[in-house]
Amino acid sequence: MVIERISVLGAGIMGRGIAYAAAVAGYDTTLYDASPAALEKGMAEARALMEKGVAAGKLPAEVRDKARLQARSDLDGSVVEADLVIEAIPEDMKLKTETFARLDALTRAEAILASNTSSLSITEMAGATKRPDRVVGMHFFNPVHRMKLLEVVRALETSDRTIEAVSVVGMRMGKEAVVVREAPGFVTTRVNALIGNEAFRMLEEGVASARDIDKALKLGLNHPMGPFELVDLVGLDTRLSILTVLHETLGERYRPNNLMVQYVKAGRLGRKSGKGVYEYNEGAGHVG
Repeated sequence: MVIERISVLGAGIMGRGIAYAAAVAGYDTTLYDASPAALEKGMAEARALMEKGVAAGKLPAEVRDKARLQARSDLDGSVVEADLVIEAIPEDMKLKTETFARLDALTRAEAILASNTSSLSITEMAGATKRPDRVVGMHFFNPVHRMKLLEVVRALETSDRTIEAVSVVGMRMGKEAVVVREAPGFVTTRVNALIGNEAFRMLEEGVASARDIDKALKLGLNHPMGPFELVDLVGLDTRLSILTVLHETLGERYRPNNLMVQYVKAGRLGRKSGKGVYEYNEGAGHVG
């Protein structure tokens, strides 16, 4: 199964990062979003990443010049010729199953449909299609252009051929793929959610400041980012949504911490809102 044309749905942080990675890997790439403003921002940031990569000597200028990345706001035109569609829309199962049902009708029968979800059931999404053997999870990590891991998630009926095809795509994008059987939170989200939740619990209890908790995990456990830096990047609302799913499926140890819930209710969602655990209106100043 040869994949040359990739469509990415959703021009948010993850979608535009995946589209960038696909384009510089030489795939004919389309980035779709129903919002023209989001699409314009996503394309601008993907192009800016290319320019920064060239300026830093990390991306050859000829790769940038040959990259094929286009924007479209019509779903049917975005996916009709795709060999692989990667969905990177909000973590809402109803929205995802509706999207997969539409993709099943709009794409060629042999196309692979993938989800970038970090916690939801790929099997349930596949159930909305007539091609469950060609539905798979492709869980990328933020920021996509730097993070090397790709979790390839095998749903109940995902074929070996599909697993192999998307693993090759990941390799061409410069990723290391690990294949995991579908389970709530897969591997990394399941562990990372516990770390982030415990970090909020320590902050709530006054064990240490957010800055010092972040510093401790970076210097003591060699994490590239502290748990609060990471949650501000991912979005506190996104993390809360993930924890809610894990709490429902895996039990009490994943119950979202009350302080995190309060932050989300207050609109402190992280970098995208200008304030999460830290403030970003004036740079990266610490809250409190």
